[in-house]
Formats: sequence, C-alpha cells, structure tokens
Amino acid sequence: MADINKVILVGRLTRDAEQSYTQSGYAILKFSIAVNRRRKQGDQWVDEANFFDVTVWGRQGEAIAPYMTKGKQVGVEGQLRQERWDAQDGSKRSKVTVEATNIQLLGGRDSASSGGAYQDNAQGGGWNSRPAGGNSYSRPSQPPTDSFEDDIPF
Repeated sequence: MADINKVILVGRLTRDAEQSYTQSGYAILKFSIAVNRRRKQGDQWVDEANFFDVTVWGRQGEAIAPYMTKGKQVGVEGQLRQERWDAQDGSKRSKVTVEATNIQLLGGRDSASSGGAYQDNAQGGGWNSRPAGGNSYSRPSQPPTDSFEDDIPF
C-alpha cells in the first residue's frame, strides 16, 4: 500500500495572510490557523487550541489573498511538509507545515459572510462561489428509473 499524506483542517486565521513572490514571480501565500480540539476534563469540556502554518502556491493564493484576514474561518485541505534548516547557533531545526491544495472560505468573525472555494487541480480548478441563497438543493422532479430488472437473489 502506498503512503498517504493528506490533511483536512477547519480553523480561524490568527493573523492576516502574507502574500509574497519568488524571484521568478510565482505567488506564495502564508498564514496560520488556530484549530480547537475539544476534550472532556473531569465533568467539563475544555477547548485546546492547536496552531498550524499553511502555505498556498500560485494562482490560488493570489485569488484568495484579499479575503484572508485575521479571524476568518477557513477550511484547508492539503498535505503535511517538514521544513528543515540550520539555526544561527548551528543547531538543526524543523517544523511541520501544511501545503494547501484547496482552501474553503467559510464564515467571517460575524458568521454572516458568504464563502467560496478555490481549487487548483489538473481538472482546471478556478474560483467557485456559493449561490447567494447559501447552500441550495432541489429535489429531482422524478426519482431515477431503475434499469435493473432481475429479482433480488435471496
């Protein structure tokens, strides 16, 4: 079986996202999110915050940068990446970050803002905003026809 490196997080931005560019002009968007973990301690529920640094590369980061402000709730899908470097004192350091492949803008601090998703993948990707009325679902006028005509074998 192949190894799997996939992570899905929902949390709030701890600061405004920072956009920069490589020397070749490729966009980089970096931000940090706080994800609460709720657990029971005795008779009470306690929230424990976990913090994750996230990097978004390319067009995706440019498209969402204006909306990535402190307190904004986002869904992040991506993979874990370990960064390694030598500190000024010569010691080796490392940290695990999330390299995002899909960002979902959820609610704002007031939970009244609408969201959207930007997905950059081989199928084309692009910005997909939610309909104005929120999530909409309409029931089909007729149920699908079943072309299977045999009896159940038991």
